[in-house]
Amino acid sequence: MKRSTVILCLVTLFMVITLSVFPQGMEFPANKQFFPFSVWYSGGKARAPMLSEITAHSEKEWRADLQQIKDLGFNTVRTWVEWAACEPERGKYNFSNLHLLMRLANEVGLRVFIQVYVDSAPDWVAIQFPHALFEAQSGDKVHPQAAPGACTDNHDVEEAVLNFYTEVAKVAVSYPNFFGWDLWSEPHIINWASLDYINNVQFCFCPGTRNKFRQWLSRKYGSISELNKAWYRNFEDWDQVDPPRFSTILSYTDFIDWKTFIYEKLVDDMEARYQAIRKADPDHLITAHAVGASLFQSPHVGAGATDDFLMARPLDYYGVSLYPKHNHPDRAWTVTTLRTVMDFTRSANREKGGWYVGELQAGMGTIALLVSDPVTADDHRIWAWSAIAKGAKGVNIYAYYPMSSGYEAGGYGLINLDGTLTERSVKAGQMATVVNRNQQLFLNSKPVKAEIGIVYNPLTQMVGGMQRRDYPAALTNSLIGYFQSFANHNIPVDFIHREHIEKQELSQYKLIIIPYPVMFTLKAAEGLREFVHNGGYVLSEARMAWNDDRGYASEIIPGLGLHEVFGVRENEVRMREEVSLRITGLNHPVLQGLKEGDVLKGSLYAQSSSPLENRFVEILATTEQDQPAIVVSPYGKGEAMLAGSYLGMANFPDVDANNDLFITNLIRWAGITRPFTTTLDGRTSAQVEVRLQENSNGYLLFAINHSIVNEKVGIDLTVRSNTEYLIREIISGTESRQRASGNNLRMESEIEGKHVKVWEIVPGR
Repeated sequence: MKRSTVILCLVTLFMVITLSVFPQGMEFPANKQFFPFSVWYSGGKARAPMLSEITAHSEKEWRADLQQIKDLGFNTVRTWVEWAACEPERGKYNFSNLHLLMRLANEVGLRVFIQVYVDSAPDWVAIQFPHALFEAQSGDKVHPQAAPGACTDNHDVEEAVLNFYTEVAKVAVSYPNFFGWDLWSEPHIINWASLDYINNVQFCFCPGTRNKFRQWLSRKYGSISELNKAWYRNFEDWDQVDPPRFSTILSYTDFIDWKTFIYEKLVDDMEARYQAIRKADPDHLITAHAVGASLFQSPHVGAGATDDFLMARPLDYYGVSLYPKHNHPDRAWTVTTLRTVMDFTRSANREKGGWYVGELQAGMGTIALLVSDPVTADDHRIWAWSAIAKGAKGVNIYAYYPMSSGYEAGGYGLINLDGTLTERSVKAGQMATVVNRNQQLFLNSKPVKAEIGIVYNPLTQMVGGMQRRDYPAALTNSLIGYFQSFANHNIPVDFIHREHIEKQELSQYKLIIIPYPVMFTLKAAEGLREFVHNGGYVLSEARMAWNDDRGYASEIIPGLGLHEVFGVRENEVRMREEVSLRITGLNHPVLQGLKEGDVLKGSLYAQSSSPLENRFVEILATTEQDQPAIVVSPYGKGEAMLAGSYLGMANFPDVDANNDLFITNLIRWAGITRPFTTTLDGRTSAQVEVRLQENSNGYLLFAINHSIVNEKVGIDLTVRSNTEYLIREIISGTESRQRASGNNLRMESEIEGKHVKVWEIVPGR
């Protein structure tokens, strides 16, 4: 055969394969040009991160599974590789499972997304690198049982791990159906090891981590003498410096430094993995995903807490695991928890333009004898569309088969372990088909910009140091208390990081809320001052900047000079589990609907304030001692409000009607215009959640009925022009036309219980 004929045949074959995997009109795999709607599957029935042994029957069995996944409607399979299985001898790699899976997926027309696991290590790692074993504060070393491997803060282990990433990438990029990466499932310092025999176990105190900590301190303080001043110590050499292992009555700056280092170190670890992939793969999408929103974590976590905003930095997208029915029925997530986790993850990825559902619970949860209620097709509908409504650009269902071993055996499967389909697998596949049919619409639409930012500042969890954890959920509950009021009223809101204030990256916001603000930084105080001076509105709760980021008390509260912004200084503070703040008769936007004598609920502290000389201060509420408790004062072009308790904490989990009204009235005070309203705004149960996205052509409107019964909802959408709009309901495919009036498009719909409607709205063509 002539060479030209051979080339023509090969080109034709490649085009046939390519078009079967990548539909016409869709770009060849590029960074963010595809919406994967996948199931986790790695060949056979081995549970992640384990891999099935390849037999003479594997090819036939895997092909049948992959064809079934494709036929259900999924466009991607999310597979995994595991260090322990793929490098059984140092430098000798075995990627036969990955090769077979990639080839078969390509044949049936599925893209492949790869999860990399290095938390279970080959046995040679502990043998060759005993100095790198994880070490607790007690001095106990962790001898791995595959998991948890060894600490990558030691260069030799890090090199072996990063080499593994690069070698996997060399394999992946050789296949045309390869789509992207997840570098790290649920990052911590140490994973998959329960060391119950060590009290309050903390990691890691191995030589590598201690040395990295010293280097971090050297960069921060510059000299050993400056460190001695900060820590109140007498070190003569950096080799004498160690992480704190217990608390004292003295300074706890060492504890703050240690935990801040852990946050930043985990980001560095992520960046190193990202760069290891990029050595062999310069183009494909790279993600990772958290165990849950870091809002629910504490720096006191011994395994190493993460900060979602920081972890997202090195990645194309950061994601999250969603297990709303993880195990025990009483622990199933509420609607508020579901929305909080998703919106927090979305917010952490705001600059990225999207986020990923790394793991979406496929079937009932099991942990040993704990079993959740069944996961239904209705659950998947609510969970998946809720994520997409909040800007998710990928949904990955965990897992195709139930777990075949381990303490989760029998749980978390989309189909049955014998291979038979379930109703939820069929319905999930139908959702995947809808998403695949509307790829560009979902990829190009973004949630409308919020003008309200709720500040996440994990420093506040460190007040008091290592042993002072009297109210471990104070920060979490405080933020959620504000968030759930806005969410129940369908008012767009973001979580923002303290660093956004420090960097003065607040241009889209009119209102900043700072719940539980008991520790703050000087740089954040300067950024907040600038925000208000330039016309912003800020609400802070009690004891603002009580401590600085060294753990030192401010001379005046609000601290760090912020008393000048708020126009008051703290008079006295009383600690109470329940606090009542009584509304004055003042006519003010935040008090609309409230009357003199009405009570707002606070928690933990009742703080009274004294106005500064020559400052105009309005008193909106008083303490039980009839002292000023909620005050507002102009500063520059903006205004600053100080609430002398924790209204957010008192508004969660149960919504207080007066607090709810006060919180939502904040938008009146800040002059925020809502992009839409609904007739069911404000429900605290059986909510109909409405979310709006925008694109270059028009709008994407989601209505999610969390109720079990049919609900009628009216939606008033503010539009750009009084023209006729084409309205296409994405799921059913029905179309209608409607004309806007007064820049308002009125939509009315009845939505079945636990169902969703998604409308594309564009000016009439």
